[in-house]
Amino acid sequence: MSASLSRARAGVWLIGARGSVATTVVAGCAAVTAGLHPPTGMVTETPTFADSGLPALSTLVFGGHDTVDCPLPKRAEALAAGGVLPPGLPAAVASELAAAEREIRPGGPAPGDGRDEEELIAAFAADIRDFVGRCDLTRAVVVNVASTEPPATGDTLAPSSLYAAAALRAGCPYVNFTPSTGLHHPALASAAAASGLPYAGRDGKTGQTLLRSALGPMFAQRALAVRAWSGTNLLGGGDGASLSDPAAAAAKNAGKERVLADTLGTAPEGEVHIDDVPALGEWKTAWDHVAFDGFLGARMVLQTIWQGCDSALAAPLVLDLARLVLRAHEAGLSGPLGELGFYFKDPVGDAPSALGEQYAELVGFAQRLRDVRTGEHTGEPR
Repeated sequence: MSASLSRARAGVWLIGARGSVATTVVAGCAAVTAGLHPPTGMVTETPTFADSGLPALSTLVFGGHDTVDCPLPKRAEALAAGGVLPPGLPAAVASELAAAEREIRPGGPAPGDGRDEEELIAAFAADIRDFVGRCDLTRAVVVNVASTEPPATGDTLAPSSLYAAAALRAGCPYVNFTPSTGLHHPALASAAAASGLPYAGRDGKTGQTLLRSALGPMFAQRALAVRAWSGTNLLGGGDGASLSDPAAAAAKNAGKERVLADTLGTAPEGEVHIDDVPALGEWKTAWDHVAFDGFLGARMVLQTIWQGCDSALAAPLVLDLARLVLRAHEAGLSGPLGELGFYFKDPVGDAPSALGEQYAELVGFAQRLRDVRTGEHTGEPR
């Protein structure tokens, strides 16, 4: 039996490792580990996951790929200045940020990079394997938290798919927290199936779609007829800039609309609009307008406004997913982890869209990990 992840060091290899989400993940993990802040937003820190054998936060080691060169400590200072990180936190966790920065490698393909797809995949996989060996890690998970890319066309592998292929080649489970293609590219289907690795995704559910996955079932269960559901997102930061591309926005909106169709049983009228507002920085506002009919055709409206910081919403989910997928890998699980649909707009595998049902499956997954752990301790076959 291998050493338990709760005692061994495990790696989290972040694609987009110098971005806002990744920086908040590294700084937040260090802050919670040091007892500087509570693990607010981390479902894996609730009693439901006690004794599931998840790796302790203190055992996680961070590295990753990125195409930008702003060091993590400097990025953390900028996030603190913008109110995303608490004042003084970058200085308090400076050593952890510096350690993660030393493990970040150049991503790609960069402008002028003459390497073909095979050469890029091989180079990325070598970076990940070197990380695991150099840091004496039991295993590592690759998590894509990079900016959204336009949908893939043709047979060419988008950057997210190159990184996903590299994760498989390096023998690492994979999580796609973005709406980018990643492992969804048809060219990677057979490799993913043959890898024997667990994977999860895609597109983290942090705000507007989280509300939709809770409110959609409410309307359906109360037999209220939704006539139209429209929404607007105002975004700043890197997400706002990348989603100003209509193709990238379409990839993002597909998951939002699918949740409504699945939970309501029909697709209501209305669209989601995404506007880039640079002045908002790392903050976002999501507004929904729901027109529905009540008894005897009474016309009614529900409006919601969600204002939050995307990085602070996403970071605890990324830490949850890294721990869950690392543990699934240790337990010998493979293939799409549909039980983690609670975290995603567009879950892989067979997963419900209603938040309550997704949470029930996540609780069942926690029990499944406990059962596997019991078998590990008793020597019973898994």
